[in-house]
Amino acid sequence: MSDHHIALYRKYRPGKFSEVEGQEEIVKTLQGAITSGRVGHAYLFSGTRGTGKTSIARIFAREIGCSDTDLYEIDAASNRGIDDVRELREAVKTLPFESKYKVYIIDEVHMLTNKHSTRS
Repeated sequence: MSDHHIALYRKYRPGKFSEVEGQEEIVKTLQGAITSGRVGHAYLFSGTRGTGKTSIARIFAREIGCSDTDLYEIDAASNRGIDDVRELREAVKTLPFESKYKVYIIDEVHMLTNKHSTRS
């Protein structure tokens, strides 16, 4: 795909911590966790659209050595039912394939519902 067909947010999304702008404190905190070897079991990124939550989560996953095989990005706006959450809960019980860590990025988590899935 040529560059002019790539969405701007993908074209200009930072790929490493040094490219992140406007989030110096969170980058410093995450880098400190990595350097000290004290990576938490969960991180919650919140903020308005375009502040870099997903980008920073992806960079963090890469920096802790998570392979593409062990990185799961889920769009909760599309996978929002009880059955989807049950599948996710079962999947987290398995060990990572190639990495020390398995990382789940759940985007748009506010879209999750407590209603039963209508999937057949």
